[in-house]
Amino acid sequence: MKIAVSGKGGVGKTTLSSLLARYWALSGYRVLAVDADPDANLGAALGIDTTGLTPVAKMEELIHERTGAQPGTVGGFFKMNPRVDDLPDSLSRVNEDGVRLLVMGTIKKGGGGCICPESVMLKALMSHLVLYEKDRVIMDMEAGIEHLGRGTAQGVDRLLIVVEPGRRSIDTASKVLQLTQDIGLTKLAAVGSKVRNAKQEQFLLNNLDGIPLIGMLPFSDEIANADLESRPPSLDDPEIHGAIEKIAAELEPQD
Repeated sequence: MKIAVSGKGGVGKTTLSSLLARYWALSGYRVLAVDADPDANLGAALGIDTTGLTPVAKMEELIHERTGAQPGTVGGFFKMNPRVDDLPDSLSRVNEDGVRLLVMGTIKKGGGGCICPESVMLKALMSHLVLYEKDRVIMDMEAGIEHLGRGTAQGVDRLLIVVEPGRRSIDTASKVLQLTQDIGLTKLAAVGSKVRNAKQEQFLLNNLDGIPLIGMLPFSDEIANADLESRPPSLDDPEIHGAIEKIAAELEPQD
């Protein structure tokens, strides 16, 4: 199963990604959590110390070795299909629940992207993760879906858009919906986050413009306290466990 998680910054997509990853790992699955957000903090949500961990996009020697070109260059000749199948195991770190973390990093260039060794490396790695990796993969994306190309998007089992009760979050969800239509990604769902009451739940149901709402992650003191204490939220918390169990069940393939 390959799940991509998107949404406006601060809505709780990293929290949802980490909780789903840990839930599946504790249920006996091999799970790879991929941090594809420029504001990388999935490691902290999983309880993994990322001190000294270099994102793949910044591994200049590796990129040079695999593509045949020096990072930072544009144009010229380099491999468009570098070998990446060994990287999920060799570059990941593991938390106490057994979740492996891979930090992708991002390419920051002027304009709409680049044809450069770094970009080629990330796209090849993302394609491998979605199309060929045998584990359960959950990808914490940025607000857009820049890491997903047209071909790769076809392999995603579900794009989850995390939304909180608010107009700006709904507007971001609408923009993500438009982007997915451009690349042919049709398997979308929404998850409510920081939902306090039935009125806020109804607001989401009324404003998601046809995106199915498959679950709610409630506003939680345990999640807030975990953030203050720099630790993962407890899956033993009844509210959190019940919400994640329901969302995970909705994501399972239907016979």
